[in-house]
Amino acid sequence: METEIQLRNQIFQRLIDYQHQDENRLAFHLTPPIGLMNDPNGLVYYKGKYHVFYQWNPFDTNHTFKCWGHYSSSDFIHWEEHPPALVPSEWYEKDGCYSGSAIVHDSKLYLFYTGNVKTTDGGRETYQCLAVSDDGVHFEKKGPVIYLPKGFTPHFRDPKVWKQEDKWLMVIGAQTEELEGLTAVFSSNDLINWQWQGPLAGNGVSLSKYFGYMWECPDFFSLNGKDILIVSPQGLEAQPFQYENLYQSGYFIGEWDSKTNKYVHGTFHELDHGFDFYAPQTFEDPNGRRILLAWMGMGDEQEQTHQSIKSGWIHSLTIPRELTIKDGRLYQKPIEELKQLRNKARSEFFSIANEEKEVLFDSELQEIIIDIEQFEGNKWEIQIHNNCKLIFNRKDSIVTLERQSFNRSKLETRQCNVNKIDNIHMYLDRTSLEIFLNDGQIVFSSRFYEETAKKQCLISVKGKAKLRWKNWSLYSYQYKNDTLKKVVF
Repeated sequence: METEIQLRNQIFQRLIDYQHQDENRLAFHLTPPIGLMNDPNGLVYYKGKYHVFYQWNPFDTNHTFKCWGHYSSSDFIHWEEHPPALVPSEWYEKDGCYSGSAIVHDSKLYLFYTGNVKTTDGGRETYQCLAVSDDGVHFEKKGPVIYLPKGFTPHFRDPKVWKQEDKWLMVIGAQTEELEGLTAVFSSNDLINWQWQGPLAGNGVSLSKYFGYMWECPDFFSLNGKDILIVSPQGLEAQPFQYENLYQSGYFIGEWDSKTNKYVHGTFHELDHGFDFYAPQTFEDPNGRRILLAWMGMGDEQEQTHQSIKSGWIHSLTIPRELTIKDGRLYQKPIEELKQLRNKARSEFFSIANEEKEVLFDSELQEIIIDIEQFEGNKWEIQIHNNCKLIFNRKDSIVTLERQSFNRSKLETRQCNVNKIDNIHMYLDRTSLEIFLNDGQIVFSSRFYEETAKKQCLISVKGKAKLRWKNWSLYSYQYKNDTLKKVVF
């Protein structure tokens, strides 16, 4: 208890001392009040509010200390910032309260998470832990409920829990002793005592060959009669138009027999083709929507060159997205609630032939919808703020997102194949860009830093195009701060 109070008071003082204002800070994305944010955790609807927990290092902009930060909202627009839900104060979590999930049972909120322990000989221990709350803000830790089973390395983490019929189930991301990624399944009748059910997916289980050395942040759910496994595999080799980031996030669609624990699924598809997307998590809201948020970051060699580090913070979460299935793929679209952010509207019809069209913005917060009613030519480009550029090459059926690297040393690209683009939906938030193509068939999520103070979009076409343009200036999220409460004996 004493360690927990000390940690919470240190976080409290850190928040008090932080006075930076930053023009790069995102306005309608959840960002950390200070320090580093990464994986979204514990997405859940509880007592009339949506709760979003997240991995948080309030003391630095690196991946050392990890606690669970906490926001809640009744409408995805007005947010309350709470004190951290979990801080690493106990022996079984002393080096980090790592990622996990949340469920509601008997009017209580249950958090399942991984306790990370580093040993004196340079090794690691891992424990799947439980904490329970009556109000959704203050949590009582129950300690480990699952210990490391045989056959796995201590890279065994990120429990995702759900209820199916009369039984609780949990998937965990894992690495076998053969250094291969896997997803494991446990079951429970009481959320305390958990039984090993076996592996769910991975090489030798549902796949016939190696597919990464570690599978992080699994999420398993049913949607439109299909069983979907979302996972973030590490160690995939980059291929043309695939696996271009350091780590990947994607999904399998298939059918699962809960009695035999056999999961038969199709191929792996990436969820996002941008530079900054990892560790997605979903939940089902009271209206039956399957909503996804992800970390809009990537822990690669560029991480420490973010300009926001000078102001003491780094990274954010994506906007919330609703998932649907169409033609055997997951589609993503911004949730309806984000329309509440719309302010000034503008619409225009462009007829462009081998020329460039400039559109000026009156705000750095924009929602843009472009319907491509006709395109006869080889290529079109859309450039945002003289930095990010979306390029469609019709001849080669390639769509490309291009940006300046954070240290301005080079242009970098992410690509995928698509035969036709009918519409483009973009959210621009100061230093982030999320692009949804063909009603969410393809998504690019990326951070960037502006090259010019001029707020503009440049559209150029090689050939002829008819475009119907709409854009809105957007409001910011609204925050209420509940974190500045000192913990005392």
